[in-house]
Amino acid sequence: MSAHIEQFNAKDSSIEGLKIISAKSATDDRGTVRELFRGSVYAEVLPDTVKGWKQINLTRTKKGAVRGLHGEAMNKLVTVAYGSVFGAYVDTRPDSKTFGAVQTVHITPGVQVFVPQGVCNGFQALEDAEYLYFFDNEWAPGMPGTALCPLDPELEIKWPIDIDTNDLNQISEKDSKAPTLTELRKKLGMD
Repeated sequence: MSAHIEQFNAKDSSIEGLKIISAKSATDDRGTVRELFRGSVYAEVLPDTVKGWKQINLTRTKKGAVRGLHGEAMNKLVTVAYGSVFGAYVDTRPDSKTFGAVQTVHITPGVQVFVPQGVCNGFQALEDAEYLYFFDNEWAPGMPGTALCPLDPELEIKWPIDIDTNDLNQISEKDSKAPTLTELRKKLGMD
């Protein structure tokens, strides 16, 4: 039986603090074991403010559907447990030197993205997929945060599967009517 080990690796992105991570994995003839999180290893990559995960969600999403762009008051570590997605992230932190920057990532099992608080997170399922979120804060109705319209032309996100805004099975009305980056700038007094 042959075995192959992929080592943990993390790299920076076009958004300050957003990390693209390849989780450690071991594959043999039986399948693959992935380390979704190991505190001692991730502590070298994640900011000191992340003290642990307080909520973990798993979202089942159908092929072509879009979720986001949402930036709640929490740091997130995201990946897929099954399938693949096109992840899109936008920096909405007014004090960030990368405000407005967009990063896209093709996420398959073993690929993770650390999303800092204030960076909007969204994705489109490229096939039926299970998207896994680790949060360092518990979600609560009305918590501070930002949302952006994933279809905002200024963001120039090239979603791989065409989006029909009239198809609520593909994108929610709330997401399709979320503010644009220009509207967010005005709200933040950045114009």
